[in-house]
Amino acid sequence: ELVDFQNELVRDLGEKKVTLDIPEAPENLVNEVRNFLGGKLEEAIYTTEKKKAEELQHALKQSLIEHLQSKGFSEEDLVHIPNILEEETDVLIKRNILEQDRRPDGRGLDEVRDLYAETGTLPRMHGSAIFVRGDTQALAITTLGGPGDEQLVENVEFSGKRRFLLHYNFPPYSVGEAKASRGPGRRDIGHGVLAHKALEPLMPKKDEFPYTVRVVSEILSSNGSSSMATVSASSMSLMDAGVPLKAPVAGIAMGLVLDESGKYKILTDIQGPEDHYGGMDFKVAGTKDGINAVQLDVKVDGLTLEMIRETLSKATKARLHILQVTNAVIDKPRSDLSPYAPRILVTKISPDRIGELIGPGGKVINGLIEETGVDSIDIDDDGTVMVTTPDAKKAEIAIARINAMMREYAVGEMVEGDIIKLLDFGAIVDLGGGKDGMVHISEFKDAFVKDIKEVAKEGDHVKAKVISVENGRIGLSVKRVKE
Repeated sequence: ELVDFQNELVRDLGEKKVTLDIPEAPENLVNEVRNFLGGKLEEAIYTTEKKKAEELQHALKQSLIEHLQSKGFSEEDLVHIPNILEEETDVLIKRNILEQDRRPDGRGLDEVRDLYAETGTLPRMHGSAIFVRGDTQALAITTLGGPGDEQLVENVEFSGKRRFLLHYNFPPYSVGEAKASRGPGRRDIGHGVLAHKALEPLMPKKDEFPYTVRVVSEILSSNGSSSMATVSASSMSLMDAGVPLKAPVAGIAMGLVLDESGKYKILTDIQGPEDHYGGMDFKVAGTKDGINAVQLDVKVDGLTLEMIRETLSKATKARLHILQVTNAVIDKPRSDLSPYAPRILVTKISPDRIGELIGPGGKVINGLIEETGVDSIDIDDDGTVMVTTPDAKKAEIAIARINAMMREYAVGEMVEGDIIKLLDFGAIVDLGGGKDGMVHISEFKDAFVKDIKEVAKEGDHVKAKVISVENGRIGLSVKRVKE
C-alpha cells in the first residue's frame, strides 16, 4: 500500500527524473592504471592491519598519480583516478573471495577476528566492561539511578517512561580523525537503538529491580560492526553492575559477496572493505538460546531464502563463539551492587493513602526527604514506595518512618508511646510516624478519676490497647491492657 501510494504521488506530480551525464574514464587511462597496478593493489589491500593498509593504499595512489603525470596524462584525466581505483578494488576483493575464499585480512570465510573481554575496567563506575574484536573496541559503562531518573519519552511509536537507556557514542578518534565532536547523527542513534533492542527483552522487571539503568557505549576504535561490539560490551557491563540480566547477549555482523551469475559467499564478522564492497551487512544479536534483534542492510537486488538460512546458521556459530569468550570473564550478574551505586528500599502502602504521604504541595514527602537525608522518594500509582539513597541506613530510617505513618491500627492491638499533651478529658499519646491516639480519662483506671493530672503527666511512657479507630482517630485504653 505504501509503495502504491508513493507511485501514485509520482504520477500525480509528473516530475521527470534528472539524467546525469557522467563522463567515462578514457580507455587508455584505464589500461595504463591496470598495467601500473599489477599486483601492487593486492599487496596494499591484503594486510591484517587497518592502519598499514590505509598507508599502503595512500602511497600507491600517490605513486600512480606521479606515474600518470610522467606519461603525459592531464589533470582532467587524473580526476578519474579515485573511481578507477574503487572499481579495481571492488573487482579484486570480490574475485578473491568468490574464487579463492580469500579475505583481505587472511581469515577464513567463517572466522571471527581475535577477541578480548574485560570487566571492572573503571572501578569507580557502577559497572563497566571492554569488548574487543579485531580493531573494533567498545567500552560500556553502566550507571544505576532511582525510579525518578526514568526518561519521559513521547514519539510516534511510544509514549511513557523508559527505565532502560542505552547511548552509543562514536567519537572521531575511533577512526583516527581529529575533529570536533557533534551531536549524535542518525547512524549513532540507529546503532544505539539496535543494541537497546538486543538487550531490553532480557532486562528485569521493575518489581524485581527498581533501578533506572543507563548504559553508555564509547567506541574506542572502529573497523566493522561497532554496534555488535556495543551489544557484547553492554551485556558484560550490565552484569558487572549487578543488573539481573536473564542471559548474556552477543552480536555479530554477517556479509555477502555476490556476482552476476548468482554465485555467492557468506562472510562472518565483516570489517571495513568487506562492508564497503560487499552486498549486505546483516547484524544478528541474541543469547545462546535464540535471536533478539536483527538489522539488514542490502546493496544487491535481494536475498534468497537459502542465503538467509545460511547467514543465520553461521551467525549462530559465531555468536556462540563470542559468548564462550565473554562468559569466561563474566557469565552471570554479580551478587552485590557497586559500593558507589545507590540503594533502593521498597515498601507498599494503600493507593488510597498516596495523597496522605505526599501531603499538601508535597509538604510531607519533602519533609521526609529532608529529615532522613535520602536522595528521593518515588511513589507508583499502585502504592509502591521506593526510597533511593547511597546510604542504606538512611533508606531504612525513611522506610521505617513511612511504615509508621501509613500504619493502620486495629482494635485490640497493643501500642506504646509517650504522653505529649494533657487535656481536661484525657491524654494524647505519640504513637510515632506522625500518629497519635487519645486515652480518655475514664480509660486510665477502673476507679473514678476527677483530674487527669492524678494519673498522667506529659512525658510519661505508657502501654495501651487500641479500643477504637474512627476516621483516623485512634482511641486507647491503659486499664484494658491486661484484658
